[in-house]
Amino acid sequence: MFDVFSEPALVALIGLVGGVFLGLAARIGRFCTLGAIEDLYYGESALRLRMWGIAIGVAVIGTFGLSAAGLLDLGNTLYMTRDWNLLGSVFGGLVFGYGMALAGNCGYGALARLGGGDLRSFLIVLVMGLSAYVTLGGPLSGLRIWAFGTYVHPAATSSYAQALSALSGLSVNVSGMAIGAVILALTLANHDMRRSFSHVFWGAVVGLSIVSGWAGTHWVAAHGFDATAVVSHTFSAPIGETMLYAMTSSGNTISFGTGSVIGVLLGAFLGSLFKGHFRWEACDDPRELGRQLFGAALMGMGAVVAVGCSVGQGISAFSVLAYSAPITLLCILAGAAIGLRQLILGFAPPV
Repeated sequence: MFDVFSEPALVALIGLVGGVFLGLAARIGRFCTLGAIEDLYYGESALRLRMWGIAIGVAVIGTFGLSAAGLLDLGNTLYMTRDWNLLGSVFGGLVFGYGMALAGNCGYGALARLGGGDLRSFLIVLVMGLSAYVTLGGPLSGLRIWAFGTYVHPAATSSYAQALSALSGLSVNVSGMAIGAVILALTLANHDMRRSFSHVFWGAVVGLSIVSGWAGTHWVAAHGFDATAVVSHTFSAPIGETMLYAMTSSGNTISFGTGSVIGVLLGAFLGSLFKGHFRWEACDDPRELGRQLFGAALMGMGAVVAVGCSVGQGISAFSVLAYSAPITLLCILAGAAIGLRQLILGFAPPV
């Protein structure tokens, strides 16, 4: 394999393949963060939110299954090599969720819309990627480090699986798979969900795409010669990384994140063609576009502070049962609910 592809190209290819399936899930399966929240609060349907339960359950079982088979070292994964900052998870999650409501989509969703011809999403993607890099290593990085520089070190454990293992005496891998099975069982306990093959299928596709990222990058890290990060899909800093690569590719190397971003665009494009939904769209209201771009800037900043977006923390970090994942995801949901209330109902008290 290394005779055909360089290591950066190989991890980018792994990201590309997983990204294609994520793009297909968004366009054909309607897997969408904000759409799931809108359905729950204003459409009185929890089916698309339950798709997240399927995705998370499958991702957790698959990830800890890889670990049990010796195909993944959980300690080397992105979210297990970082200290957890509770304040960052809460603040970043709320800001990201609120920005997502203003923008009308998360970074992953904006990429999927762009793949279907929505030019408004092109601007959202650009602003989000730029904002993420400004916060990560640009002018706002000093403020971010000053405000969130104190990290919390979990006592003796770094994941819920390790905590359950310490309490039950089961191995970490068995504990993780048990938690994933419980999440999956609770999700499938709903009768309507069990009857909806499409929701279950595409939720599982998303979960398996996350697992493929961990498996592929671990394999390259274990068998290659370069220092390869063991990562999976997220769509905050990788968007900025892709923009940077597009401008400096002759002196830069491609990455998993860049492949993932391109893959979602490609998968969404193919999915929109399959559904007959591809069409060019633009924004007719400058005020609406201004609100969306402001929301995109908030998403970029919030995702960096929280160390992940709705996919990065909500599924990838959840797949290794990192402490940050459920708290960040709940804060994203809360921030989005606040933003949607402002847009739909306003903040005036009911009369």
